[in-house]
Amino acid sequence: MNGLGNQIIVADMRGTDRRVTAEAAIAINALPETKFDQIMAIHDPRTSGTDYFIEIINSDGSRAQACGNGMRCVVQFLTAEHGRRRFDFESVAGFLFGEEAEDGLITVDMGTPKFAWYDIPLNEEFGDTRAIELQIGPIDAPILHSPSAASMGNPHVTFWVKDDVWGYALEKFGPMLENHPLFPERCNISIAEVITPDRMILRTWERGAGITEACGTAACAALVNGVRTRRTNRKATITVPGGDLVVEWLPDDHVTLTGPAEYEWRGTVDPSTGIWARSEAA
Repeated sequence: MNGLGNQIIVADMRGTDRRVTAEAAIAINALPETKFDQIMAIHDPRTSGTDYFIEIINSDGSRAQACGNGMRCVVQFLTAEHGRRRFDFESVAGFLFGEEAEDGLITVDMGTPKFAWYDIPLNEEFGDTRAIELQIGPIDAPILHSPSAASMGNPHVTFWVKDDVWGYALEKFGPMLENHPLFPERCNISIAEVITPDRMILRTWERGAGITEACGTAACAALVNGVRTRRTNRKATITVPGGDLVVEWLPDDHVTLTGPAEYEWRGTVDPSTGIWARSEAA
């Protein structure tokens, strides 16, 4: 499946205690037919009152705490199976819901943002994470500097620019900043241009996946960081390379993410080895 071009594998692991291994994820991602950004593994519920437990695996085999585009794909998959439109999930990041509207757009509760340096987390204490000390380029003339930092269940920084986000070599400095010593759990790196308080353009280097067409948690982090720095309203359209997402920071502090999901094809895969086969019926 995909969420605005963010390539997602939805792995149905219900009824088994097996997990998708890092080795399997790397093997699957190595092939052009199955190259992906995240695997969303649907497991039987662990907690009463929830429908399913979701495990998220990046293309490098590492585990992720959250993936908004992937959760929309999960909701669409389950809605097609059950006829239901709303589901309650658990992940390592906590509890959340997902719901498909009549028009096919899917809204996912992304939880509450965190801004304390130790919650993001950062390896250095910052009293105010609306602008942390981090830059690219010469000290006296940095290309990018002073990003806003936040956690949406996973760590994000948002660099603010006043010109075209495509004019920055994110593919070069993204991996360097992802693995910067400031970030003990690595980090998602975004460049944001605010067009109006209700619209933003965003590019993201996604931790464990690289540059992607869309990163839902990055869009959420950019919106809340925009509100904190008085750049945006609490609801805005975030344009990513794959299309538009709508993000809203609700009065109860939860953030919702709304956008489409798209089915591509189905098959079977061995979660231990990554050996796969495409089904005849797609």
